[in-house]
Amino acid sequence: MNHTTTEEAKKAAKPLTPKINELIERSKSVLLATVNAEGTPNSSYAPFVHIDKAFYILVSFMAKHTQNLADGRKTSVMIIEDESATKQIYARERLTFEATTTNVERDSETWNAVVGKLREAHGKVVDVIADMKDFILIGLHPVKGSYVNGFGSAYFVNENLEILEHRNDQNHQSK
Repeated sequence: MNHTTTEEAKKAAKPLTPKINELIERSKSVLLATVNAEGTPNSSYAPFVHIDKAFYILVSFMAKHTQNLADGRKTSVMIIEDESATKQIYARERLTFEATTTNVERDSETWNAVVGKLREAHGKVVDVIADMKDFILIGLHPVKGSYVNGFGSAYFVNENLEILEHRNDQNHQSK
């Protein structure tokens, strides 16, 4: 089986950056992987909006992941193609990145703008939960990550979610 060379993959990588943006635009929630103070992992999800290179989520302290996010612990974020839309379950399109977190001050200019965008994206329920005192607004800021667009099509991405290079110069190997 003849696979694409690393140089060919690098040349083909740039057109994939818009595909990352399309995946983000098609998605309504992010998957979250966090750890608590003892290092115990927790996975969850949250609806989001993407504004100025950050992903914003409105989350409750009743959820385990919220304290982990608020404390600025290690966080991994994934946006993944819907199972019902994929042609191949083993090769779902996905963007995964490490992120730093920021807490957005309630009733600040940023809070009001982002909550407005969340309302536009996810409906009036946002008004209800934004008024609850246990909900906080967290910014997720990409550091580095990867984008997968099928078998042998995996790329490193930077903090701006731009393709850097092909992730595996050896590709998948047959027996």
